[in-house]
Amino acid sequence: MTSPPPSLAAVHLVGGGPAGLMAAETLAAAGRPVVLHDAMPSVGRKFLLAGKGGLNLTHSEPRPGFDTRYGERAAALAPWLDAFPPQALRDWAAGLGVDTFVGSSGRVFPAEMKAAPLLRAWVQRLRQQGVVFRMRERWLGFERPDPAASSDAAEPAQAAPPLRLRFAGPQGESTVPATACLLALGGASWSRLGSDGAWVAPLAQAGVPIAPLRPANVGFHVGWAGQEAGWSAPLRARQAGAPLKPVRLRMVGPDGTVFDRAGEFVLSDYGVEGSLIYAAGAALREQIAATGACTVHLDLLPAFSLDKVRAEIAHPRGPRSLATHLKSRLGLEGAKAALLQEVLHRGLPDAPEQRPDPADAAALAALLKAWPLRLVVPRPIDEAISTAGGVRLEALHPGLMLPPGPALPAGIFVAGEMLDWEAPTGGYLLQACFASGQYAAQGLLRWLHHTGA
Repeated sequence: MTSPPPSLAAVHLVGGGPAGLMAAETLAAAGRPVVLHDAMPSVGRKFLLAGKGGLNLTHSEPRPGFDTRYGERAAALAPWLDAFPPQALRDWAAGLGVDTFVGSSGRVFPAEMKAAPLLRAWVQRLRQQGVVFRMRERWLGFERPDPAASSDAAEPAQAAPPLRLRFAGPQGESTVPATACLLALGGASWSRLGSDGAWVAPLAQAGVPIAPLRPANVGFHVGWAGQEAGWSAPLRARQAGAPLKPVRLRMVGPDGTVFDRAGEFVLSDYGVEGSLIYAAGAALREQIAATGACTVHLDLLPAFSLDKVRAEIAHPRGPRSLATHLKSRLGLEGAKAALLQEVLHRGLPDAPEQRPDPADAAALAALLKAWPLRLVVPRPIDEAISTAGGVRLEALHPGLMLPPGPALPAGIFVAGEMLDWEAPTGGYLLQACFASGQYAAQGLLRWLHHTGA
């Protein structure tokens, strides 16, 4: 390996998740000395957690359909994906000796279905590239400019203070001067793994526009109108943790946008969670914030038309119970049958005083094809897989650089989940984190070249 010229100043990165590590690799590959700081004892802790159930590295969905998974931020994220598309991520993994494959759902997984081998190989390569890791160093913000010194400046309103990073480490607080830095500090979910959103305060104090952090890819509580309880005790006891598949979820968002998608999710003791709920999560969250609740409709029998369901229910059942009849004629059982019983016994979630007549085939068919799921509140942000909100993309200079000002040093770039975008699980979330790290690092390199640093 060729060492970079000693005259080049080191770039300091803060945050050792996928975005930060990819930025470090991009900078090191360009010959820049890199020092990576992280508050945890080791890097990639949340990344490792994501790999416990089989790491969704990216997704095979072709673009531009792939881009639509980023909702209103699709256009803003398109340049990231142009520079580092899903196939580039798979090629990068192959370069680390990690083969990938496309699962039946279209998700892309490492062949070993684990994150640890990939992370180990990656960190080893970064060390070989000269990246210096400084662990257990928590970023506290920037050193504030001296008011007396700034008052002597010719144009204090236009001047940016020198870049000096403050850290709290095992030996106490320290201040590190830097030519440039890149922040990849994550969102605010799973704080025990280092992603706690503590960066919001110092950036907000420096005048950076930040959208409030909110839970994304998270479960939701269910509720019946006028009642405190969610699911009934029998359903919680028998079906908590049960998958609901296949189903189709349909809702109309606050702006009139229709979400209509097939998939699966899980019944939990408090409500619902899982991939299909996460995919609709942004619209669910906004509707609940606007009106206090959100009712979506589930097609519990997506393989059958409404007419087919009605005809099967109306078929003579003789002495058989309704449950046995529906299982025999339509395959309705388990969690789906439990949802039907929930409404028959408790009434409709939006109108508990209304109970469908089990003898009315048309009413039962309509219910099974549009079961009303009333959601009332998301789970806490620390339980979320990721977060929405963060540094507003509109405020950034090209290349994801924070705009310098009287309280904000020049040469600060940001990447990853701390930016104001969100995506569902299934590979879309990680793909954008990786891509943003490379994109911000490339922007930082251009800035260094432009400034001659």
